Parts: sequence; C-alpha cells; structure tokens
Amino acid sequence: MDLVSLAARFSKPFVVRDKGSIATLPIDARGIIGDGVTAALVAVDGAIDWLCIPRFDGPSVFGRILDSERGGSMAIRPTEMPFETLQAYDPDTNVLETLMSTASGRKLHLIDFMPFTDDNRAALGELHRRIDCPSGEVEVEIVFDPRFDYGRDVPRMWTTDEGVVAEGKGGARMSLSVSRKLTFSHLPEGGMRATTTVREGEMVWCVLAWHKASIDCVAAHRPFEQLRITRRTWREWAAKLSYDGPFRHHVLRSALALKLLVYAPTGAVVAAPTTSLPEWKGGTRNWDYRYTWARDAAMTIRATNLLGYSTEARNFYHFIRDAVRSDRGLDLMYTIDGGPVPEEEELRHLVGSFGSQPVRIGNAARDQVQLDTYGALVDAAHLYVRFGGSLTLEAWHKLESILLTSLSRWEEPDQGIWEPRQGGRHNVHSKVMNWLAMDRGEKLATSFGKPELSRSLSEAALKIRQEVCTRGMDPTGKHFVKAYGDDTADAALLLLPIHGFLDDDDPRLVETVRWVERELSDGPYLYRYKTADGVGGDEGAFTLCGFWRAEALALQGRIEEAVHVFSAHAESSNHLGLLAEELDPRDRTQLGNFPQAFSHLGLINAAWRIDLALRLRDEGAAFGPRLVGPMLRRA
Repeated sequence: MDLVSLAARFSKPFVVRDKGSIATLPIDARGIIGDGVTAALVAVDGAIDWLCIPRFDGPSVFGRILDSERGGSMAIRPTEMPFETLQAYDPDTNVLETLMSTASGRKLHLIDFMPFTDDNRAALGELHRRIDCPSGEVEVEIVFDPRFDYGRDVPRMWTTDEGVVAEGKGGARMSLSVSRKLTFSHLPEGGMRATTTVREGEMVWCVLAWHKASIDCVAAHRPFEQLRITRRTWREWAAKLSYDGPFRHHVLRSALALKLLVYAPTGAVVAAPTTSLPEWKGGTRNWDYRYTWARDAAMTIRATNLLGYSTEARNFYHFIRDAVRSDRGLDLMYTIDGGPVPEEEELRHLVGSFGSQPVRIGNAARDQVQLDTYGALVDAAHLYVRFGGSLTLEAWHKLESILLTSLSRWEEPDQGIWEPRQGGRHNVHSKVMNWLAMDRGEKLATSFGKPELSRSLSEAALKIRQEVCTRGMDPTGKHFVKAYGDDTADAALLLLPIHGFLDDDDPRLVETVRWVERELSDGPYLYRYKTADGVGGDEGAFTLCGFWRAEALALQGRIEEAVHVFSAHAESSNHLGLLAEELDPRDRTQLGNFPQAFSHLGLINAAWRIDLALRLRDEGAAFGPRLVGPMLRRA
C-alpha cells in the first residue's frame, strides 16, 4: 500500500471524540456504496448507518442516521478515542476507503464496497468490509447491531464459528461473517460487540449477507475476487465518460453517484436512497425520496446521453414508458418496479436526524395534481429520439394518450413542481411544461402520421404561450411570476430560457432571470421560493435551482457569472464530491436527503452548457444570446 498517495487522496479530517458525538455528525459526513439494487451509507466514524433491504425502498436494517439508539448500525472503529478520520473513493470507482488515526498514532484502514458487476441479475445481497493496519498495530472494535423494519424489530442474535446471525420476528435475516475467530458479547443497549488487534500486514474481512439461509465462512464469499471484480467494473464504466471539459472531476463523481441510484432490474432512478433527512435541522420538512419521479425522466435522459451512458438513458426511458398504464395513465411518481407509491406513514418511534420529526415512509404527494409532468415525459421521449432511440407504436399510443390529456387539462390549476401541501394554482411553470408537451408532441405526432393531432398541438402551444405571456406576467409586464395573479418569484421560472419558451434575448426572459436572482438568491445560492406552501418550517437553498441558474446565465451569455455560480455549488459538495438536496448558504452545510439525484443531474447538465458556451467563446463564434442559446440547447 502506498501510504503517501493514499493520504494525498483524503480530505480535511473529521474528529470523532467519543461514541456520543455520532449524533452531531453532519448529514453529508458519509459516503455511499451500492450494488444496483440497494445502497448503504458509510459514516466517517466507520459505521454503516443506513441500509435498506432487500432493495432501496425496503425497510431499513441500519438506520442510525435517523435514530442513534433505535436505528441500528454496523461499526468498525479503533477502541482508542478520540480519532481523526478521512474518507476517499478509490479513483474512478464507488469503492470507499476510510482512514482513522488515533492520538497515539495508531491507524485503521477500512475498505467498504458492495459487490458490483454489469449483470443486472447478479446482485449478491452482500456488503464487504476489509480491515487493515498501515503500520504498527491497532485494537479494533466491531459492533453488529441490526434493527429490522425501521428499528421496530429488534432481532434475536446468536454466534457461530463464522460470526453472528440476526433474525427478526418477521423472518428477516442478516449474518456477519468474520475472517478470524472472535468472541462476541451482547451489549446492554442491543447488538453484539467484539474486539481484536490488527497488526501491520494483516487483514480482517467482515461480510454482511442477507437472503442467506445460513451463515458461511468469509472465504466462501470470495472477498478478494469480489473486490477486484467490483473495482474493474466501476473503472470500465467510468472510462465510458465522454465529457472532457473543465469540470470533469465533478461530472465523473456525479455520474458515479447517479449510477448507484439506478435500480438495475428495471432502470428506475431513485430520487435519493434515504428518507426523512431534514431540509432544516429540527424541522418538519422530512420526506421519503426512495422512489422515482416521472418528472426526472427528461433531465436524466439528457444528462446520461451527454455523458456517453446511453444504456442508462435507454433503460430509464423504457422504465417510464412501461410504467405508464392505460388503466392509470401517468402517475407523478412510481416505486422502483413501476408500482404505486405507498401511502405516507409516520414512524413516531424514531427521533429523526438532529431531532427532526416526523420521520416518514411513503409519500402523500403521490396523490397531487402536478400537470407539469406531461411536459417532462413528452420531452423525455423527444430526447430519447434525438439521441438515437426509436419509439415503438405502442410507446406512441401511450404518448398520444398523455398529449390528449394535456390538451384537455392544461387550463386547470395544479400543485406544481414543488409539491406544496395546499390548494392548486395556475402555476406558470406548469403551463410552460404543457407548452413543452405540445411543442415536442407536435413533431412526434407528425412522424406517426397524425397531422390533425399535430395541428391541434401546434395551436395549443401557441395559445399557452400567449396566455402565459399575458396572465403570467407581473403588473408592469417586465417579467414572469410564480402563478397567475401572483407577484412572487419561483426558481422554476429559470426553466423558461432552458426550455426555449422564448428567444434567449427576449427582454422578458432576461428580466425574469435577474428578478429571480434578486428575490431568491443568497450569494451564488438560490431558494426555490419564499412564500408559504402549507408545510411550514425553514429550508435551505435548493442545489438544483442553483445549477438551473448557472444554465440560464450561460444561455444568456453571462458566462463568467455562470462559472462562478456553478463552481460555488460544485465545491459545496462533501469531502467525496456528493451533494444533498439543499444547503445552508451561511456555512454550506448540506441538508435534505443524501445523495440527491436531482442535484447531481443539475450539475451534469450545467457543466455541459457552460463548457459549450466557453468553447463557442474561445473559438471566436459570434457571441450573443440569440445565437448561443439555441446552440446550447441542441447540445
């Protein structure tokens, strides 16, 4: 092991002073590992404190991030405290390394991964942890404390020659195999604990396994081979990245993070692998994001195609296409196998991250009316075709049904993109997204021999544009507003230039971007809105909106400002390059579910827009919004 290069890859250390300090770890003091079926968060103190089985939206077995006493975790750490700890990914992979150093100079090195291959059917239901000591020796504590069903099921546990087995009342089962014989004892607060001394040159493997009827020895899990396969698979996947612009490091890490959020059996992309991480510490804005939103389709398909990952783009498009059913039409969100999202439920036995309650599973927003979704789905089909895909007749029939629904409903009020828990309004963003459906659908209808429908869509697109440009303006007619009859700002208005609703140098768009910045920005960061939404409580600046701002600035020729805004958000990522949903502009503390697909998609799309704008400028193109905007949108 090259300790010099290893240490160089690690960032500024965290300090773990005692076992009680885990409750104060920031949300983003973690890395993520996964296998294409589920994912785990590994905290800087050596604890796996979030893991749902058997898949992303299954019940948690480790949930310490939501409750340090009842949630459960599996921890490996030095017995000596305090210690400094650093994390880094093995380059171009999602294999995570953690280096812990005690005050006496003893070091503990962890490698964490979930076996990963390019075979969607090959997920093993295992998590591998390798322990070694870079020099000298270190006494290590291993704590195995699973809590099934979100901490409601404290399992029965027993030891074997190979390790420990935990079995819940509902039949859930997890085993911990260890490569050396250890003496585990029950802890009074729950779980089991063992200690061992690891010396330089020694390695101890721990393998967590589920779906297994019995516990196997570590050798049977072939951890060395699985580590080699996993590293090679991730590096081969990363090598396909086609982006070579100035933000490659951030783009690659975002791509790797997004790949971990793909449910391989169906191609669905979860919004985040977590639930109820608060949008403000101690607040009530705590939601379950372990589902897939139809709205994300176009953004995901564009970003993955631009990066060279056409397979992921195709699979997600097929997932959305297949999830639309004739008996239900288009839902707002889906489970990762295309089913309906469960009803929202509060888990009152969990204290919540930083005491933020309630902890929720399921999502009540599933029942909202959000008419912007039609535009997102039709645009996804348009992008799928533009990047070389071919729509089947069956897919067209589904799109035709969605277009007809959009034609009949676009004049209705809705809750809109931000899912407020109050009555509907005539949201400008929703109207524009229906315009987008008509605009994109017109061309698709023509290609499928539907000239009458194409004309109807063209006429509706014109009508929507005229109405929005009349009723969606402020009283002076200088800029667009959040909703008809409203005079407040909404960051979603930044999508008007991004979608090409008007020419980029149209004074109304130019002023809208500047007005949104004046009303909602805090330095380079941007809030979604500042009006009541029926939820209550504070929230942070919305990371995706910041990347929208960067895109809109690039489209309008404000390139240096775009680079500044983009860089501020990219550099607000955690020590591993991961982004949550929101951040606190005061200190860049990350907030909300983590890591967040929306945020990483926003980073990728903004990086591409800015990179192309820089190239156009540097290559001497006649530069102006009227020219560059359409060119950037064609990227």
